[in-house]
Amino acid sequence: MPVLHYRQGRNDVNCFLKYLLFIANFMLWSFAILILTIGIWSWSEKDRFSNFGKLAHVVLDPAFVFFILGTVAFVIGFTGCVGALRENTVLLYSYAIFLAVLLLFEITCGVLLAVFKDWIKAEAAQGFQTFIIRYREDPDQQNFIDWVQEEWLQCCGIDGPKDWDKNNYFNCSSQDIGSREACGVPFSCCKKKPNEVVKNKQCGYDVRKTNYYADKWTTLLLTQDEGDSPIYENGCIKALEEWLEKNYFTINLIIFFTIAVQNLDISKTINEKGCLQALEDWIEQNLLWITSIMILSTFSKVLGISFAQNLRSDIIAQKAAWY
Repeated sequence: MPVLHYRQGRNDVNCFLKYLLFIANFMLWSFAILILTIGIWSWSEKDRFSNFGKLAHVVLDPAFVFFILGTVAFVIGFTGCVGALRENTVLLYSYAIFLAVLLLFEITCGVLLAVFKDWIKAEAAQGFQTFIIRYREDPDQQNFIDWVQEEWLQCCGIDGPKDWDKNNYFNCSSQDIGSREACGVPFSCCKKKPNEVVKNKQCGYDVRKTNYYADKWTTLLLTQDEGDSPIYENGCIKALEEWLEKNYFTINLIIFFTIAVQNLDISKTINEKGCLQALEDWIEQNLLWITSIMILSTFSKVLGISFAQNLRSDIIAQKAAWY
C-alpha cells in the first residue's frame, strides 16, 4: 500500500497567475450575468419564450443577441473564475479550450468577412430591411434602428430615405388610409438642431413629399396670427388666399428655383446617406481603432490561454509534490 507524503514549505502554484485569472474572469462573469439578465428579461417581456418556434427573425432580435453573448461570456467567465480560485485543472483546461474556440471563430469570421464581403453586405442589407419593415412591431428593434440612424451613423434607411417606403406606416400610399407618417421618415433620420433640448418626434413627417417645402411655406403664410381686428384680418387673409390660388404655380416655381439655388433640399432636414454606406465610411474612418481592438482582443485570449495552461501545469506539479 503506497504511503502519502506531504512536503511542507513548497508551493509550485504561481499566486500572481491564479489571482490575475480569478479577478479578470470574475469581472467578465459579473458582466455576463448582467447581459444575460437583460436578455432574459427582454424576451420574457415580449413573451418570446412561449412563441420561440414561431419567431421568424430570431437572430435579428437584440434581446436574443444579448442572451447569446451573455451565455457565452457566462460560461467562459465561470470556468476561468472558479477554475483559478479552486485550482481545478478540469475547469482551467475547459477555459483554455473555450478561449481557443472563440479565438478560432473570430479569425474565421474575419477571413470570411474579407472573402465574402459583397455577400455579407447583401445579407446585412436584407437584415436591415427586415428591421425597417418591422419598425413598429418590435420596440427593441425600433430602439436599435433609431440608435443606429440618430446616434451612431447619422443615416437614414439602407441606401437612403426612400427605403422607408418598405414600411406600411411610412409608405406614401398609406396617406389614403389616414397614416400621419405617410411619405415621411422616423424622427431618428432628422438632423440635430443646434441647442435642441427636446427632440421633435414629428420632424420627419411629410419630408419625402415632392412639394414638402412649398406646402410648408404656403401653410406658414396661411396660418399667420390674425390679430384683433376682424375686418382688417378677414380682408387680408381672404385677399391672400385668392392671390395664392391665382399665383400658386408661379409661387411654387419660384420656391423650387430658390431651393435649387440655395441647395435647400431634404438633406438640410434629414440624413440622406444610407446606413450601409455610412457604416462603410465609419469603418474606414475608425479602421485604426478597430484594428487595435481586434489585436488587443486576440492578444488577451492568447494570454488567457497561456496563463490558464501555466496555472494548470503548476497545480499538477503541486499535486505531484504531495506524493
